[in-house]
Amino acid sequence: MPRPLRIEYENAYYHVMNRGRGRQRIFHGDAYYRAFLDTLAEAHRRFGLQILCYCLMSNHYHLLVKTPEGNLGRAMRHINGLYTQRHNRLRKTDGPLFRGRYKALLVEEDSYQLQLSRYIHRNPLGAGMVKRLEDYAWSSYPYYVKDSPAPEWLYQREIYDQLTGGRRLRERYRAYVEMGVDEEIAVLFGRGNLPPYLGSETFRDWAYRQRRTDDSEINRETLRSFRPDISQVTASVARRFKVDPSTITISQRGRVADNIPRWVVMYLAQQVCGLSLREIADFLGLKRTGSIPATIAKLKLCMAEDDGLARTVERIKSEYYT
Repeated sequence: MPRPLRIEYENAYYHVMNRGRGRQRIFHGDAYYRAFLDTLAEAHRRFGLQILCYCLMSNHYHLLVKTPEGNLGRAMRHINGLYTQRHNRLRKTDGPLFRGRYKALLVEEDSYQLQLSRYIHRNPLGAGMVKRLEDYAWSSYPYYVKDSPAPEWLYQREIYDQLTGGRRLRERYRAYVEMGVDEEIAVLFGRGNLPPYLGSETFRDWAYRQRRTDDSEINRETLRSFRPDISQVTASVARRFKVDPSTITISQRGRVADNIPRWVVMYLAQQVCGLSLREIADFLGLKRTGSIPATIAKLKLCMAEDDGLARTVERIKSEYYT
C-alpha cells in the first residue's frame, strides 16, 4: 500500500486537489460529473467524509473536506480509484486517469475555510467558463446562494458560520465571493509547490501531536514541514537550562567543560526535528559530523545516571509531541 503523505487526525480539514494525467480531461460531459458526485456521496456514507464545498473543472477538481474519523487517505483512495473505474467504463478505455497522488493542504480549524471556499468556488470564473458563478452546475456554489436543497453530504453550516452578523446567509455569502480572492490565498496558490499545511506554527505543532499516522508512514518532506525547527528546540533547551542560546550554537575550541545543553540539542535535533548529521553539524558550526553520534551516546549515558537530566530532556520533548 502506498505510504500516506499527510498528517491525519480526527476532525481535520483539508483542501484536496487532483489533476488529470498530462493535464488531460477527467470530465467529458454531464455523466462524468454526476459519476464523480456519486463517488463523493459514497465516500461520505462509507468513510464519514464531510464535503464543505467542491468545484469540478474539466481537467481537475477541488474539495474542501473534513474527516471526523481521521481517514483522508482511505477516503481519497476510494474516490480517485472508483471514479477512475467509472470514467474508464464510460469512456471505454483503461489505465490511470490522474497524474498521481492527490494534493492535500491541511487547514487550521476556524481560520481559512471561508477563504478557501471562495477560492474554490471562483475557479470557473477565473477560467472564463461562465460569467456568473451560479450558472456553473458542477460546483457547490449554487447550493450556497440559491434556495435549493443541497445533497446530504454537503456540509454548508461551517462555512456559513464564519460569516459575521445578520441572517441573510445566502446573500452575504454571494457578496463575499464576489469580492474576489484575498491576496494571501492568491499568493499561496500561485506558488509552484504548496506547503502541507495552512495555519499558524502553533497549529502545526498541535497537528503533529494529534497525528494518528506513525512517523515511518509519512514521507520525509511532509514530516519535516510539521516537525519543529532546530532553532525552536534550541530556544527551549536554553530556557530549560537557563543559558544563552549562543553558548549552545557557537562551537568552542580547545579543552572546555562538558556542554550538556549543546549535547541535548544534538540529541533532540534527531529525535524531534528529524535532521541529518550534516544538518546538525551545519547548525552547530561543526566541520565534520563524526563527533555527533559519540556526543549523543555520552548524553544517553549521562541521562541513564542522572534522573533529573533525563526528566528535563523529556519535558523539552513533550513541548513538541507526546
